[in-house]
Amino acid sequence: MTGRLLPPGRYFYEDIDTGDVIETAALTVTTDHIDRFADLTGDRFEIHMSEEGAARHGFPKRVAHGLLILSLVDGLKNQTEAQFAAVASLGWEWKFAAPVLPGDAIKARMTVTAKRETKRADRGILTIAFDVVNQDAKTVQSGINTLMVLRSHS
Repeated sequence: MTGRLLPPGRYFYEDIDTGDVIETAALTVTTDHIDRFADLTGDRFEIHMSEEGAARHGFPKRVAHGLLILSLVDGLKNQTEAQFAAVASLGWEWKFAAPVLPGDAIKARMTVTAKRETKRADRGILTIAFDVVNQDAKTVQSGINTLMVLRSHS
């Protein structure tokens, strides 16, 4: 594992080594994010929708939906200056480690943990480990994304 932090650019399968890292910018989660996600999904569980509901479950404030944070992290991945030459996400294995509250700033560190070729000569598969932290550097979510990327000769 090389562990190099990738500078800005577009990275094809051949450009990437196991251990390479991309870090995202931070994003502050707001109640507007939570409300809009609830509107889109219909998930209106009380910890997400009101301070009182959150308090009934032992939280100091409303709690962002876990899947909202995963979605925001995927968006942060796609906005970084260092980009995988992605074709499609093939799957996620994800864990919710701590609540994300309005006002928390999240960011992700993505580390390539494996590469494999496909039957198609123009594509390869990356396994990417995510560590999502808040403004206090506490891990709030983590997991694995399997990502199909283009090969440079395609």
